[in-house]
Formats: sequence, C-alpha cells, structure tokens
Amino acid sequence: MKTPLQNWVDQQIALMQPDKVYWMDGSEEEGKKLAEIGEKEQIDGHPVLEKLNQKEFYGAYWHRSNPNDVARTEQLTFICLPNKEDAGPNNNWMDPTEAKAKLNALFKGCMKGRTMYVIPFLMGSPKSPYSKCCVEVTDSVYVAISMRIMTRTGKVAIDKIGNSTNFFKGMHSIGDVNPERRYIMHFPQENLVMSFGSGYGGNALLGKKCCSLRIGSYLGYKEGWLAEHMIIIGVEAPDGKKTYFLGSFPSACGKTNLALLNPVLKGYKVWTLGDDIAWINVGPDGRLYAMNPEMGFFGVAPGTGKNTNPIMVETLKNNKFFPTLYTNTAVDADTKNPWWEGYSEMPENIIDWHGKKYDKNSCEVAAHKNSRFTVSTYNCPTLAKEFDDPQGVPISGIIFGGRRKSTIPLVYESTSWENGVFDASIIGSEMTAAAGGKLGTVRRDPMSMLPFCGYNMGDYFGHRLSFTKKAKVLPKIFMVNWFRKDEDGNYMWPGFRDNSRVLKWMIDRIEGKVDAQEKEIGLFPKVDDLDLSGLDISKETLEKLFKVSKEEWQKEIPLIEEFYAKFGDRLPKELKMQLDELKKKFK
Repeated sequence: MKTPLQNWVDQQIALMQPDKVYWMDGSEEEGKKLAEIGEKEQIDGHPVLEKLNQKEFYGAYWHRSNPNDVARTEQLTFICLPNKEDAGPNNNWMDPTEAKAKLNALFKGCMKGRTMYVIPFLMGSPKSPYSKCCVEVTDSVYVAISMRIMTRTGKVAIDKIGNSTNFFKGMHSIGDVNPERRYIMHFPQENLVMSFGSGYGGNALLGKKCCSLRIGSYLGYKEGWLAEHMIIIGVEAPDGKKTYFLGSFPSACGKTNLALLNPVLKGYKVWTLGDDIAWINVGPDGRLYAMNPEMGFFGVAPGTGKNTNPIMVETLKNNKFFPTLYTNTAVDADTKNPWWEGYSEMPENIIDWHGKKYDKNSCEVAAHKNSRFTVSTYNCPTLAKEFDDPQGVPISGIIFGGRRKSTIPLVYESTSWENGVFDASIIGSEMTAAAGGKLGTVRRDPMSMLPFCGYNMGDYFGHRLSFTKKAKVLPKIFMVNWFRKDEDGNYMWPGFRDNSRVLKWMIDRIEGKVDAQEKEIGLFPKVDDLDLSGLDISKETLEKLFKVSKEEWQKEIPLIEEFYAKFGDRLPKELKMQLDELKKKFK
C-alpha cells in the first residue's frame, strides 16, 4: 500500500505530466549526478550550470537566472486564508478556492518534456521534536541541487514522514519564467505552497522563506512557538563562557556578516548556528531555545570579501558538501573563479552576470546586486558544535536592527519584553536589492518579518507579547543600527568585525556587569563601558552615533502611527500604550 506521501506525489504527476520522475535520496553521488545534468541542460540558450575553477573552488558551479527573475516577488506572493482579515494588511490575499483554480490551470501539463524532481526534506535536525517533515516537487535541477544544499533531503526525510499525513507540501515549476504568470501562493491551513513561474531562490526553494517563515510563522502561532527571520550565534568570552543571541535584520543588512563574525576583540569567538532563520520554542526549563531549521547559507554575494567576511570566503572554498552554487555573480574569465563587487580587486577580464564580457567603463555592476551563493553550513569553520542539538540553544539576547542613515542610535536596550516587542514592531529600514523594491526607500519592517509573516501582523505582535506568560525567563532585547551616517554621507561606525564591541556590551548587560543610562527610547551604554581599544573614533562621532534627535523622532512618530493604523483592532493594546508613552517623551 502506498504512503500518503507517495499518493500526494502521484496526484502531482497526474496534474503536471512530467516525462520522467526522480526521487532524491540525498546521497553524495546524487550531488555529482545532478550537477552533470545541470551542465548538459540548457536554459535561455546557455547551460543551467557551468563548472568553475575546481582547484580553488572545489564543487563550484555558476548559474544565471532569467534577467526578469532575480529577486523575491513580494507583489506576486499571496497568503490564501478564507478570511482576508486573517491574512492582514501586511500580505497580499487571495481566496483559497480562486488561488487553487488559477494555479492548477498553470500547473496542468507544465512538466511535459521535463523531469519532475521529488524532494523529500526536513526542516530541522532529524532527532529534534521541533523539526518538520516536508516535500517539494519541481522541474528545475537548479532548485533540486539548491534544496539538497539547504535542507536534509532524501531517505532521512522519507523515513521520518513514514505513513504520516502531516507534512508540508510544495509544488513548484519554473513554467516559462513569465512575470505575467508568476505566483507564489501560500495556504497556511493546508500546509501547502504553490509556486509557478520563477526559478529564483526565495520563490523556488520552498523550504526557505515559504515553509520556514510564512507557513512556519502560522504554525507557530497555532502551536505556541515562533518562526523568525533571525541569525543564531554563540559568543564565547575569553573565559570560555558562551552567550547565545538571535539577530533580526532585513535581507542584505549584514545578517550573514554578523553570523560569521571574526571578533576584533582579543579572546572572543563567535560560533555560527544560523544566518537567516530561527525556530524558537519554550524549553523544559522555561527559557527560549532556538534552532536553525536549514542546513545551508543562501547569502548575498556583493560586499562579501576577504576583508569584510573572511570566514564566509573560507566556507565557500572549504567544500566538504558537494556542490556550491553561485547565482548571477560575475566570473573571472582567466581563472574561472566566481567574482563580485566587494570580493577583491576587479580582475582584468570579467564575464558579467548576463554572460557577456564586462565593460569596465560601464555604469552597470558585473555581478547582480542580489547575486547569491548557496553553500552547506557544514563547510563553515566556525560552525557551533551545538548545530544539530535537537533542543536548540538557550537564548540570552535578541538583537533587532535595520539600515538607517539617521534617527536610530548605534545600540540601546529595551526596558522590558513588552517594550522590546514595541521597539521591534516599529523598525524602519531602507530597502535593499533583495526585496526587489526601490533602493533606499524607508519602509516599516517589524522584526524583519514584514515579507514573511504568514498571517495578520497585528495577531503576530500579540503572539510575541504572549511569551511573557509562556516562558519563565525571557532574553534581553537590543536595538542596533550599524549604518548611521554623518553630514557628509559617510558611515560613522566601522561595522563588520568591530560590531563585536557592541556584542561585548550586551553580554555585560546580560550578566549585570555594567549599568546603563536611560534615555527617551531605552537604555544606553555609558561610553566608558564600550570596549573601544584600538579603534580610532572621536568623541564627537560617538556622540552622534548615540544622539536621540527630538526633531527626527517627531517626524518618525506620525509614520509609526500611520503604520499601526493599518492593523485596526488587531493591534494589541499594549503597543498602543507604548506608542502613547513615546509621544509624551517627544512632545
């Protein structure tokens, strides 16, 4: 008798009508086999995968997507709940019946002449009580390889699913990559995603944003846990004690650099557990525990280099898990090494992300601003030994940040859990290339979850507040802004490795070693409590980094009110009270 998994796959075969069906097993041999298929298969007149320099970047392959398919398509991403109000103003909504009819018509016969790859996978460690069973079907070998890097695929997932009907279902086809026929539909009540017309990571690797965040956040809301757009790190002090942090930043705002930080402070180490997604549960001792449900990094390439993130560069070259993919980067024509702006000095001869010889006099970049690498977490030299711990790691601090040239100080601490939820709910960040919007425009991005919350964000805020009753001990909450600029438009804080100075202050606050100064928006460091040894920074610059401008906040508050108004009665009264208090302080 067939299992529920096999029956569901049979239904998709009948709908999509592939010529061949390949069930992934997750073996090492399979990685090489799929890479060879990618080299032979053509897309838009060129191979799906092109082999790069195997001596310096063993297992490296180059992929170029369609130029109209280079970022998440938030405007074509829908949450399909029966009640529009439950999806909230933070999401595009479509009636589930209408959405299914639309997508089923597109999926019908879409894989004729193609191979269907069946990808059973797990989000989370196989032994964890918090992991989730999943399956995705796709007609893209690029997606199949990427999912193999990003998740635990094959037999391990099939064994855990067994005869259960409780598994995430993902349907994907690149279709004809037509933006007019591109949809990413989420059905939270059915644990289902239907994605058509895009081969780009966030739209096509359905274990990532679709399952782990949009569907995951809805499941967390119903089951009493949190699915968050967060890094997980362990900071080891010189005495060997580790403090575990979560960090929430919009895409392309330094998450990966912080997750793989090489601290400038002597004796400190940062251990990596995740660079993008965290699933958070209340542990048996009443503390919050977090695990990374993924198994790979899908990082933004531009700006990642030997000086800014040497650990990631080492990860990319330390290929224990075959293969590694480079999407829409440039390539050094002489060495066949991947290249992008910020990696190193520009080589003499460059092939740009379109596959053409790069003109150095061009105003265009050689690598797309949202070009990516996909590499196994197990390649990371600073991977924490607790990475596969079924329970996850205990969290002592949560860091929220965004990209703001003014208004938000370098760092401050929220005064309570409720105040921290408020602070994180009003975050505004300048948009980046990852979201496919107008660069530099400030938008509200609460908890960096605006594109990823699979239900009404007003209810999401309430769910976060409810953890005062669920947990016995809650982490401290900190707000950061590495990107504040001076009057001439220059960054005032060096960032990167020097962010470890801010982490040290946070640890000192968690351990009660230092006091803080209370200002209008929170608890600030005393300058003498920040370890600035070896850093050339003036007293004037420090004052600007921590300045709280009444004029700027008076402009900010109406924008927060406008954002809050969208949620109407769904906005928790606790946040309304916090906003009222903030308004009084800046009268």
